[in-house]
Amino acid sequence: MALELHEPVVALMRDVARDIVMPRYQNLASHEISEKAADDFVTIADKESELRLAEGLAAILPEAGIIGEEACAADPAILDRAGDGLNWIIDPIDGTGNFAAGRPPFGIMIALADAGTTLAGWILDPLSGRLCHALLGGGSHIDGERIFARESGAPLPVAALAVYFMTPEERADIARRAAGNFALVDIPRCAAEQYPRLVLGQNDVSVFSRTLPWDHAAGTLFLNEAGGLCQRLDGSPYRVGDIRRGLLGASSPRLWDLAATTLFDQS
Repeated sequence: MALELHEPVVALMRDVARDIVMPRYQNLASHEISEKAADDFVTIADKESELRLAEGLAAILPEAGIIGEEACAADPAILDRAGDGLNWIIDPIDGTGNFAAGRPPFGIMIALADAGTTLAGWILDPLSGRLCHALLGGGSHIDGERIFARESGAPLPVAALAVYFMTPEERADIARRAAGNFALVDIPRCAAEQYPRLVLGQNDVSVFSRTLPWDHAAGTLFLNEAGGLCQRLDGSPYRVGDIRRGLLGASSPRLWDLAATTLFDQS
């Protein structure tokens, strides 16, 4: 089923990027940007994008529910059913902080999940047009070409650690553990960019604290189907509906093991 949905989902995402997202890029008035919480922005483009995506996805697969980031912000109870049954997962603009500031990266992310298992995922970069997608058991692709995750080959594994939702004590501990073992780089503050970086050999390791489904359902599938590894710190798989903190991604299982042992004493 997921394979048959691919073309209409991609067409919908590209239409939304063209008609809604890009016309607002670097063209937002101050009243069109607001904060849902500290350092958590939403724009008129997020809201309009989600409405159009939800409407289009409901037409493509009417039997699936809709779990959208902005809908969940308005009604948190929607998130409680994210792991139940068949659902579309929508991130209308991932990296909204970047988008609102008029800078890249940002993306549109869609996933289809059934009872918590992600069946398919799509990640679109509206600026470049790059499309990453994955099907469960069907591999990962970028712009239609099969892709396999690769390590960066750097002297020290390149790590982008999203620690801003951690406590000060947790941040200090992970920084101490990473020192001398990983080459730390800035995070893009955009999961739609971070997951492709792991597959393309730009980054080797990523740590995520918050694990909401619109940020990670599509990306975890894309990385895992490409031969990398993204899972919980205890080695269990990421499942939609499980919003426990802590998720570790790596460009290879070898580097996942290294990061789990070094950064978290997991083995």
